[in-house]
Amino acid sequence: MEKPSYLKDSDDARLFNELRKRVNQRVETLPHNRDVYIKIKAVILPAIYIGLYFFALFNAEKHWVYILSFVFMGISLVLIYLNLIHEAAHNNIFKSKKLNNLVLHIFDFIGANSYIWKKRHIASHHAYPNVDGWDTDIEQSGLLLIVPWIKAKGIQKYQHRFFFLVYPLYLFNWMFIRDFRDFFDNERVILKTQGKIPVVEKVKMVSYKLFYFFYQIVIPVVFFKVSIGLALGAWFLQVISASIFALLPLHPLPDNAFPRLNKDNGLPFSWLRHQLEVTNDLKENNWLVRNVLGNFNFHVAHHLFPNYSYMYYNEITEEIEEFAKEHDLAYKRFPLLTALGKHRDLLRQNANNAYYILEE
Repeated sequence: MEKPSYLKDSDDARLFNELRKRVNQRVETLPHNRDVYIKIKAVILPAIYIGLYFFALFNAEKHWVYILSFVFMGISLVLIYLNLIHEAAHNNIFKSKKLNNLVLHIFDFIGANSYIWKKRHIASHHAYPNVDGWDTDIEQSGLLLIVPWIKAKGIQKYQHRFFFLVYPLYLFNWMFIRDFRDFFDNERVILKTQGKIPVVEKVKMVSYKLFYFFYQIVIPVVFFKVSIGLALGAWFLQVISASIFALLPLHPLPDNAFPRLNKDNGLPFSWLRHQLEVTNDLKENNWLVRNVLGNFNFHVAHHLFPNYSYMYYNEITEEIEEFAKEHDLAYKRFPLLTALGKHRDLLRQNANNAYYILEE
């Protein structure tokens, strides 16, 4: 199938070149040793996850310590994703691609699959954000309807009432359903951008999943005399806590566009305007938020300049926001709680088929 194409607009191309020039000049004035902090995190964050695991094992007789350690493992899992895995996929931690791939493989040891996720993220989500049928991040799961112009069916008509029960199960779906479907279901969106998946990657995916289950459940039960109920319960809470902590509404809001393809597979916006129309930032901006979220609060900067480390997104966002005001571009920024509320509004509107969408 022919891939979608962005609207060709020479004025927008000129605008982006001007913005890129400003951003490059701004970054040149900043200390380049900032990237050292990500390299330090590449050591510290996995060490924290491993340390919590062994702390749980050697204190397993105290059930509350074991459970709490696994909950904190869930939170550290999200920190690893936001600060390391995501950056490694864009080769933004080390200059060496091999070292970045080494960091990326941490994902395989904490329940996900690095190979298919990178394909989803780079070739699908970054290439066509919020485009139905091409962006895997909004691929319909059956329970929740994200795309506004698709008619809600069955249980989706009540999604705004039960979504808070679904999102805590998000990573269970990712680890044990979504990954397998992307590898073995020929109807999945990922195959449009990825093509045929090598058999060796399928074998590696299954092997890593088995190893994950082995060290999370089998080792505690067999070697540290943890009861099956405690082992399963602590692991379950780990994944629940990670799922809740990972909820950041940066695309699926009623304020953002879900552009429709025309009969020639063309998109209604230029690449520059598309990124701005479909993405929003979060207003929270302090040292703690920037370091915990890996600057995911500056998501527009990431979509426009993904080859820059997130350590520079604070200043890059200042340039984007000023530039957007000068040229009347659609830059959007909301407080986290406001964005979460807007996401619920989107689910409600989609359930009722009440469209609030930027049309072509």
